[in-house]
Amino acid sequence: MISMERLTADADPAEIVAAAVGAVPGVAGLYGGLFGEVATHLAGRRVPGVRIDDGGNAEVHVVVHWGQPVPATAYAVRRAVARLVPGEVHVVVDDVAGPAEPGPAGRGGGA
Repeated sequence: MISMERLTADADPAEIVAAAVGAVPGVAGLYGGLFGEVATHLAGRRVPGVRIDDGGNAEVHVVVHWGQPVPATAYAVRRAVARLVPGEVHVVVDDVAGPAEPGPAGRGGGA
């Protein structure tokens, strides 16, 4: 994901949206779909998980961290993106990033 610090003056709106979404607490990342179908295609690169149509409507697909409230996180994403696009904002939570699997020691069988 692109960070706000790495954006340049000529950044595409989809890149700006991706950076803003990445800064929302509770968001583990953007989700481009099983086959990468959710993306903005730019010259020589793509922004997975973000689509902005010609009318300025945005569709953002995210993965939320385990334990984070999904509705509140989706609302925070919507608010962050709404400041950046003139149209509607649609947020889709595609997955939840589960907690790290405990190692053998976490199961009582380690050293």
